Amino acid sequence: MKLLARLVAAMGVSGHEEQVRKIIESEIKGYVDEIHVDKIGNLIAHKWGQRPRVMLAAHMDEIGIMVKNIDDNGMMHCSLIGGINPAVIIGQNVRVHTKRGHSIHGVVTTTNLNDGWEKPQKKPIRTADLLVDTGLTNTELKKRGVETGCLITPHQHLNFLGSNDIISGKALDNRVGCFVLIQLAKKLKEVQNDVYYVFTVQEEFGLFGSMMSAYKIEPEWSVAIDVTSTGEFSHPPSKQLGKGTCLTLKDADTITNKKLNEWIKKIAKDNDIPLQLEVSDIGTTDAFSIAVTKGGVPATILSIPMRNLETAIGIVHKRDIASTIKLLEHLLRKPQLNLV
Repeated sequence: MKLLARLVAAMGVSGHEEQVRKIIESEIKGYVDEIHVDKIGNLIAHKWGQRPRVMLAAHMDEIGIMVKNIDDNGMMHCSLIGGINPAVIIGQNVRVHTKRGHSIHGVVTTTNLNDGWEKPQKKPIRTADLLVDTGLTNTELKKRGVETGCLITPHQHLNFLGSNDIISGKALDNRVGCFVLIQLAKKLKEVQNDVYYVFTVQEEFGLFGSMMSAYKIEPEWSVAIDVTSTGEFSHPPSKQLGKGTCLTLKDADTITNKKLNEWIKKIAKDNDIPLQLEVSDIGTTDAFSIAVTKGGVPATILSIPMRNLETAIGIVHKRDIASTIKLLEHLLRKPQLNLV
């Protein structure tokens, strides 16, 4: 898990994925024939081969915070990047990334917290309520290179919960998907198929990266690799940690390709790979923007179940990561051409 730990530790808030991209490029370059970075920042690793032309996509970016302004007391007011609930990041340790390439330790707080919560909180926490406290004054922060537009990320390392099978850490959405594609590329080095491993930008802020890359590549079919909320504490539970990767049949914006889904289900059954099915009314992934590119692309989603989705610390299971890699490996060794 050393590679996953490096990916998780890297700063890669939407629109600022450079650190993550550098790690991925160094890991994958020996296993593909061509690598390039497009104008928006997507890393596209191409393995030449026979049709069909397949695009596998995993986004590099993570949710985060941008400094909106700094008051006279040195408190930083915030703008959130990505779909994070303001209430879940209160009290979290964070790193403020300066324009000079350094980082400063801070804590997320609110005015009410500093006043002692003497009055009941009658309204939901809003982004406007959030403050980041570094213990430094306005003048000291400016001297260190902190200004409007600087980025702030949760300060959490990769850890294990209960056993070495359950992993927790920041940015597992979707560094774990990037990890899957890197490991897959290493396993498929000798396979003669035409595969694009695309590590996309700005998924958390509009699905922009996958839209641009799919337009250029024109894949014959595609799979987005992402994470999904487990829902295992609902009644009845929808998906569970450690029970295999999830095949998404529908989310808020996408009805995934029926023929591709049936093929994946057959591969999972024939090879005894655990697979969970997902139908959701919320959320979306890169598959949406890929599917509606140009004349349309048959697309689906494989997602690793995750607890604490869209928070500072996510939780995933090693078995689900392994089952995702195994399923994709079988899928790519004998890829179908016609999925219409």
